[in-house]
Amino acid sequence: MTTPKTPVADTGTATPVSDNPAAADFAAAYPVRPVPAPGPVDTAPIATTPAALEDLDGLWRAVVHETRTRGNDIHLPISLAFAERLCRAHPEADAELVRVATLLHDTGWAHVDESRIISEGFTGDWRKATIRYEHEKQGCDVARRVLPGLGYSTDFIERVCAIIDGHDTRPVAHSLEDALMRDADRLWRFDQAGIALASSWFKMDPATYTDRLATEIVPELITQAAHDMATADLNRSTALLKTAVIR
Repeated sequence: MTTPKTPVADTGTATPVSDNPAAADFAAAYPVRPVPAPGPVDTAPIATTPAALEDLDGLWRAVVHETRTRGNDIHLPISLAFAERLCRAHPEADAELVRVATLLHDTGWAHVDESRIISEGFTGDWRKATIRYEHEKQGCDVARRVLPGLGYSTDFIERVCAIIDGHDTRPVAHSLEDALMRDADRLWRFDQAGIALASSWFKMDPATYTDRLATEIVPELITQAAHDMATADLNRSTALLKTAVIR
């Protein structure tokens, strides 16, 4: 699918970028949406390019507890693999920042009331749900706890936290790195594993859930690379799962 490119001012975000200096700077630097990719865009199945082997194993080991909530042991590795692909499509981005922020962004779910995650965090105006703000804050606490011992600088850790804090509740991205993490956070849903897990959360059959991906999630993607990856995965997944028939 070729997504029509429109000026960022036409995106209709809930908070005007003019009211947010960081978002305004990002919009000025990348005035076309979806943001075009200067590098190669890989749309093959994500299983063919897992995240860099062993490179972040120390960090993974530090947050094993946090991966055991809300399917993070599925969500986070697949999202990280997509984040690395997006960074190859955007070599101008700080790939280390994107990768670490993506790995850690949802670790805060392990430190909130798990019974409230679906009931409060996925209903109504979910961006304003208290549980969403709580998990972002807790994710920053995880980052500040585990990253110093792994040799990351205070400045880098605060840049990671600036992405984690608001990745769900803030309607606009503040930087390219923030945008790539947000896109990676959505792209995992288009893989068959993501569809299987997330559709069960919402008690939807795969056909209903993939319809939602096409109508609600694809339009949220910020980069053209993410649009292309999502479309390729959605086409593969709907064909595999026979959603045109089993509905």
